[in-house]
Amino acid sequence: MNLLGRWNSQSLAKQFLLTGGLVSLGAMILTGIFVTTLIEGAVTRNSAAATALYVDSVVAPILPDMQTNQILDDTVTRALDETLGQGALASRLMSFRLWRSDGTILYSSEKALVGKRFPVSEDLKAAFDGRMVANFGKVEDLESETERASGKPLLEIYNPVLQPWSGKVVAVSEFYEIADEFQHSLDQARLLSWLAVASFTLAFFLVLSFIVVRGSKTIDRQGKALKQRVSELSDLLAQNKALHAHVQRASQRASALNENYLRRIGADLHDGPAQLLAFAALRLDSDTLVNPAVPGETREHEVMAIKESLDEAMREIRSICEGLVLPHIEAADLSEIVQRAVRAHQYHTGTSVELTMAGSAPELGPSAKICIYRFVQEALNNSFRHAGGIRQRVVQSVQGQRMVIEVFDGGPGFDPEIIGRTSIGLAGLRDRVESLGGRFAVESSRSGTRVTMSLNMNGMEHA
Repeated sequence: MNLLGRWNSQSLAKQFLLTGGLVSLGAMILTGIFVTTLIEGAVTRNSAAATALYVDSVVAPILPDMQTNQILDDTVTRALDETLGQGALASRLMSFRLWRSDGTILYSSEKALVGKRFPVSEDLKAAFDGRMVANFGKVEDLESETERASGKPLLEIYNPVLQPWSGKVVAVSEFYEIADEFQHSLDQARLLSWLAVASFTLAFFLVLSFIVVRGSKTIDRQGKALKQRVSELSDLLAQNKALHAHVQRASQRASALNENYLRRIGADLHDGPAQLLAFAALRLDSDTLVNPAVPGETREHEVMAIKESLDEAMREIRSICEGLVLPHIEAADLSEIVQRAVRAHQYHTGTSVELTMAGSAPELGPSAKICIYRFVQEALNNSFRHAGGIRQRVVQSVQGQRMVIEVFDGGPGFDPEIIGRTSIGLAGLRDRVESLGGRFAVESSRSGTRVTMSLNMNGMEHA
């Protein structure tokens, strides 16, 4: 009762100072412990992640396909010994182990542990589940007697080894990093965190009203920023939906075009080489070859006819194959690609093509090179089939930031609206060009036809 009376007799200022001081001190201690724990965990994870990434980039290329190889051969073991025993890794890592999922050590810098099997720890299970695990300042594993006896500050890291093409965890690497610098940094972080918490608590206690006003303003700014981010994310979501729909339509068109191409190739094989081979097979069973009474000269003439049919079938098969395979154009520039397409057309058709080139383009990517070659090839083939190769002409030019290629002929022309819906070649060319962000156009009249493609040169720059 006396304590309560003495407390009530104190001024509100003293009551606030005493109560607020105790509450602030308790809050500072709790906050300091909490923040320090978070900082230690974050620093440990970040340092471990950086080390794991570095070690993985050095060690992973040496490892074989762990999905199919359950043991390491001597070549891989020697490579790991050399890699871990010299250079930056030798001074940075105290030990290194490679675990199999059943707890067997496939490789260890301590050779006595290789092939031994230990109980699978919780950290090892977590690593096989795909999570990197890092511990600092505690080494409790059964196989880690050397590390416990070293007396050095160690950062223990379990890092999953992933299969590149499937992302499946096939092994786990365990290594101990000598963490003198890490411990120094962690001690500094602890000290700075405590100083920051103490300073913040004192400042909060002294200028509470100012902090509240400032915090309110910060919340308003964050609310506005959050609304803006939500709006931006909504716009990106709408764009992604539109792109997804565009990709689906392109995929459907590509599937239809591929099916049409296969049908055309099948028709070419059936109507050409297959008929010639069938003709040769029938003549092999003819009475002229089977009947021994037939004169030798007649039989020889029949054999030559069969040979001519087989030779013609082979020529047609080679012609079909040449139309499917691209020449090596990876290292060619724009002018070489166009010239190769023109020369190949002249060689196969015996027609002449006038070629005009003006302006240069930047380095092209593989997709742009293939698109340009196929465009010139298909446009000239259409000109030869439908216009008889009359006044064929190819013009390459640069108009502003766009590279333009035009293919002309002097044929009777056609209606692009009708032909374009049924022509596999024109539809394929349009999809090729538009998939690169380019433009495709066909203009035809009684005096001839012009097929045009244009690509943005900035967009064509090789990444």
